[in-house]
Amino acid sequence: MAEAPAPANLSPPEDEALPELVAAVDLGSNSFHMKIARVVAGDLQVVDRLREMVRLAAGLDAARHITEEAAKRALACLARFGQRLRGLPPGSVRAVGTNTFRLARDGAEFLVAAESALGHPIEVIDGREEARLIYLGVSHGIAADERQRLVVDIGGGSTELIIGRHFSALHTESLYMGCVSSSLAHFADGRIRRSTLRAAELDATQELEPIQAHYRAVGWDAAVGASGTIRTIDDVLRAQGWCDEGITREGLRRLRDALVDLGRVEALDRLGVEPARAPVFPGGVAILSAVFEALRIRRMATTESALRDGVLYDLIGRLQHHDVRDTTIRHLSRRFQVDTTQAERVERTALYVLQQVAKHWRLRRPRYRDWLSWAARLHEVGLDIAHNQYHKHGAYLLEHADLPGFSRQDKLALSVLVRAHRRKFPTGAFGSLGERTAERVMHLAIVLRIAVVLHRGRSDAGTPGFVAQAGPGTLRLAFPPGWLDSHPLTLAELGHEADYLSAAGTKLRFS
Repeated sequence: MAEAPAPANLSPPEDEALPELVAAVDLGSNSFHMKIARVVAGDLQVVDRLREMVRLAAGLDAARHITEEAAKRALACLARFGQRLRGLPPGSVRAVGTNTFRLARDGAEFLVAAESALGHPIEVIDGREEARLIYLGVSHGIAADERQRLVVDIGGGSTELIIGRHFSALHTESLYMGCVSSSLAHFADGRIRRSTLRAAELDATQELEPIQAHYRAVGWDAAVGASGTIRTIDDVLRAQGWCDEGITREGLRRLRDALVDLGRVEALDRLGVEPARAPVFPGGVAILSAVFEALRIRRMATTESALRDGVLYDLIGRLQHHDVRDTTIRHLSRRFQVDTTQAERVERTALYVLQQVAKHWRLRRPRYRDWLSWAARLHEVGLDIAHNQYHKHGAYLLEHADLPGFSRQDKLALSVLVRAHRRKFPTGAFGSLGERTAERVMHLAIVLRIAVVLHRGRSDAGTPGFVAQAGPGTLRLAFPPGWLDSHPLTLAELGHEADYLSAAGTKLRFS
């Protein structure tokens, strides 16, 4: 019996030209940034950039909901960004949301409105993925050498610290402290006292304590600051003549004394701090001072490169088929001793079914093919923990592990697919995905389950060239005459699967 053919490659061929323009949108907790670049010989030539101080983190209420005022500011900014991005084809724009998107309890609801305003999908990324992308951007923006670097980025709600070499981030951390959150906690009344400045530094020192010994032991040859907060501090120190090259501990000490002498946030214009940044500046100074002390930094250079640059270079990598997510999948497979031969069988058949049902189940977007492919390759990752309920072990692992290159949406979809690939169909597990995405992922789960059933024998004999036909609430499988009769175990398994899927509101028919 002929084996089911491998699905056609839905990705662009290797020699396909890159889009003329690519764009990155960085939705930070303090500022929203957009950078548009022309791809020239595989490198980036910036043609436009926009920045707006949105201070989304300041718009989180006590229950961690985004206030109406903050949401209006953010959506208005995204609408302006969206106008500039009109005409750029799908796949040439990558937008990422950071700490406030991670923290907001109504983040999923707000994300729908944000994507509508921008006109492009938005990925919510975890802290360590943010750190990886920051380092990628910084490493492309400074001179290449053999030195090991410490990169520090103080955002509105989190601070990332990375040790890396060349273009590789070797150690990444994301801490829950930022210039907005620190300033709201200690300087909300606009007054700057020595006692409150010291309290802000102590809070930051406590956040740094779990990592400082490890980072000191690893070491670095040069320190680089990458955020708007750090660059503003550098600008102030230079303008006042307190540092002539980079930020120093002595320069920070003099800046702290000056903040206390001025006494109020509105007086920071005397140091050259722009009014929009002044309310969050004291918190940023306190955090950087704590970083210098905890990690014993003597001098820090600064760079214009940041998260958005890393997003652009990562996007170029994806477009050129050098996707870090593929590397992550391979590393996980090796680490948890996945049977890659079996995984490839399941992946091949799952994608074969997907080709046939994608139109009727509205699964033609590349992200759905990616999710299904990754889930097939990792559906048995939990076996290395225990055979009993290994699908649940695998789901937990994928939801909570640091997976370089993956957004939170990617990880959640991958986790749910692995959770749903066998046994009772867990309809309740899809609720966290949002209504529209939940329906698509449920259909992907059905496709994956069929592929797993057809390869339960873990044999190289292959599956027949069957036909899959999808409709509203139905999936029909037509096998060559006599094939099911000669494979009674598969026939029985499909019968069990029909019972499982009925709970999901899907009728499975096979003949």
